[in-house]
Amino acid sequence: MKLQLKNLTWADFDQHEPCYSPQEKYGDFSGTILDILKDERIPNADKIWMFTREGVMDDKTLRLFSVRCARQAQHLMKDERSINALDVAERYANGLATAEELGMAGAAAREAAWEAEGAAWEAWEAAWIASRASRKELSGALSASRKVAKGAQVQIAIDLINEFYEESIKE
Repeated sequence: MKLQLKNLTWADFDQHEPCYSPQEKYGDFSGTILDILKDERIPNADKIWMFTREGVMDDKTLRLFSVRCARQAQHLMKDERSINALDVAERYANGLATAEELGMAGAAAREAAWEAEGAAWEAWEAAWIASRASRKELSGALSASRKVAKGAQVQIAIDLINEFYEESIKE
């Protein structure tokens, strides 16, 4: 059975001190994060900011989001330790790897980074952060995967929601 998406209002985001008031900019709102992700008026960077706020999505979905964003830069990863960190992070999110395995994979990816330069460093960083991403570190994961367009990140978020949650909007 799929999970239900939480119904949100702009007040749910006020506690996170957004740069502007969505209420003032967009008027009244009540809906799910999927409604926000599909709202053409909201810039993609703001959609991702909202998607990653505490209480909007569960940790599993956020970790898988981080991994999928990092996989957009996987072609730059020349060291198998970095790719392995993504694989272990994905297995961990799905309950198939332990926290110890995750920590070891992240440490190995970090070691690979010290041996890498340039674009390889960015790709490693994405893998390392994804392997240990929590809500507090998610913004780092997004920064590390900065080569991924915000529009692509929005689509990744929509795809994850469609996998794990019942859609609660009208098409």
